[in-house]
Amino acid sequence: MINDQLQPFGPVHPVPVVHFSLEFAGVVRHLFQRLRPDAVAVELPNSLRDVVRKGVRRLPEISVVLYQNNTGETFYLPIEPTDPVVEAIRSGLEANVPVHFVDPDLDEYPSYRDYVPDTYAVYRLGIEAYFDIYSREVLPVLKRGPADMRRETGMAYRLQELAAKYNKILFVCGLAHLEGVRAAFFRPQAEPLERIKRTGVGLFHLYPDDLPEVMTEYPFLAAVYEYRRRKLPPKPELSKFTVRRKMGVLTLMTGGKDTWSEEEALDASIRWGVHDMKPGPVDRQMVSYRLFQQAARHYRQDTGEDVYRWQKRTFFRFSRNFAFMENRLLPDFYQLLVSARGCVDDNFCYAFWRLGSFYPWQKRQASIATIRISGEMLWLGTRKIRIRRRLPRIKRRPVYIPKKRRMKERRPGEWLEGFADPYICSYPPEDLVIEDYGNFLKTKGAHVLSADDVVSVPFETTVLDGIDMRETVRHIHEGRIYVREFKRIKGGVGSVVVIFDEDKTGERYPYLMTWLGEHDQESDMAFYATDPADHIVGPGISRCTYGGFLMTYPPLRLADVWGDPEYAWARTRAERLLLAGLEYSLEKHVVYVAEKPPRSFIKQVAGRWGKRIVYIPIGQVSPIRLKQIRTLHVLAGKDKRQIAKDYVW
Repeated sequence: MINDQLQPFGPVHPVPVVHFSLEFAGVVRHLFQRLRPDAVAVELPNSLRDVVRKGVRRLPEISVVLYQNNTGETFYLPIEPTDPVVEAIRSGLEANVPVHFVDPDLDEYPSYRDYVPDTYAVYRLGIEAYFDIYSREVLPVLKRGPADMRRETGMAYRLQELAAKYNKILFVCGLAHLEGVRAAFFRPQAEPLERIKRTGVGLFHLYPDDLPEVMTEYPFLAAVYEYRRRKLPPKPELSKFTVRRKMGVLTLMTGGKDTWSEEEALDASIRWGVHDMKPGPVDRQMVSYRLFQQAARHYRQDTGEDVYRWQKRTFFRFSRNFAFMENRLLPDFYQLLVSARGCVDDNFCYAFWRLGSFYPWQKRQASIATIRISGEMLWLGTRKIRIRRRLPRIKRRPVYIPKKRRMKERRPGEWLEGFADPYICSYPPEDLVIEDYGNFLKTKGAHVLSADDVVSVPFETTVLDGIDMRETVRHIHEGRIYVREFKRIKGGVGSVVVIFDEDKTGERYPYLMTWLGEHDQESDMAFYATDPADHIVGPGISRCTYGGFLMTYPPLRLADVWGDPEYAWARTRAERLLLAGLEYSLEKHVVYVAEKPPRSFIKQVAGRWGKRIVYIPIGQVSPIRLKQIRTLHVLAGKDKRQIAKDYVW
């Protein structure tokens, strides 16, 4: 028996819904196929029509519509397959049925959080019984204001216009507005005062890692609905495959060779669950059961442990009671995760989360701009759960690693004989390492410059270079999101100066040297280091430790830095290297890595020369990398390069 309140009024066939609900999306699709309407009317403003239609056509890829009102408040409208309004638009577009957006566009509308019964009751009882319960229990105590009346009369006016053109109109609106629209439909209505056109409306692709936080239905459930909505894909034969751990991720393997990626394995798990469900609307309870089964499969293949029957029974009992505590018939995704962690362990919870948060169609890059949005940004009341995975330790047999033996002199003074050649050179493998690190510091210096020239602006149509959380929190009273824009720097990075120890007395690092690059891929260098005679490690091979060095490119330009009278006024050798770096740099910027920044007078000199010093505290770079590059070997002649590998360690 059909509820009288759901009977058509005129040519309008109403479908009252709870927005972003899987069960109501299924009801809308079923009624659309059964009614075959001439037109579809939905509870959305016409000013968003083009952007929303574009987002619906992108499905199953999930999009989000963002825009601001006159007060700067940002509105967020996700385009999800499980939203009944989106389903109505999508069904109309697929069937070439006209879709009309009949809701007036009001700049300000009060935020209500109305209580509604668990929508799973629609699957068990039907929409008529659900609406009857809602009408008796919720409608009498529902908060209503002038804005609700404006919207309802505006929708009634649009429906009156459509009733003159079409014989069957499928009208999808919220549960709270059906009675107001029905009553206003039979009275003469004037055209509503509304915003005809809205600028600054943007459509963005939602980043896949953010789906579990901002989707109204968790991704696994939405994926099952999407698969059931279309022709079912072929059922995967998972028995032929084994999921094993490889490099920290799950990889589906067969015959010893990788055949499927982790994403394909998760997608196969979803399709496996889809095929084992009975025909008809999607049963949320059965989806949770299939999700548990697939998570147990991944858990067993990941850890080698089974989920026992008593754990399974405890899981569903605990999750049911957890749902009852919050007046729900079935648990939501957060409650399922808490139950998985409490009734099994953190590893099972991680497998449950990884599978439940996977949506196979959402890629990291799309034809439109991608946006990162978290639950905290939308004030969705999100809850956090911490998962501490405990991976089993594999006992391995001890493996003998041969240790390189240090060469020793066969007789006293043998290695000193190798210093007969008056020419010195460097060790090529060390040249490659320090050149690579110099390029790294140039790149880091460019990033530092970009960060210094950042501009924070209110979010409008693009997130630019990311959301500025500090400015957003600082202007939280405005209710606006601030984004950062890194300005492109003018001029590149030329010389690089690294100071490990200033050594103002010159006692620890007395060795001063300037040498030139041997080819066009090497830089000229000037450095001060420990005395080579203090540490002889081979015939004509000495080991030194940098106190500081200068690198400048291109090669074959650097004069003797330590004997140049132009730098005689420098107080320390670190300042002498920095001044030489400023003078010989062909680019505007010079990177200076040291414990302390240069004194202000050096900065003034750099400004007069048209240069700029980019200071990077030495504590901000990796101490492991610094230790690797701080040691150098000085070879007495190029012939020592052939034997140096036996003495350098």
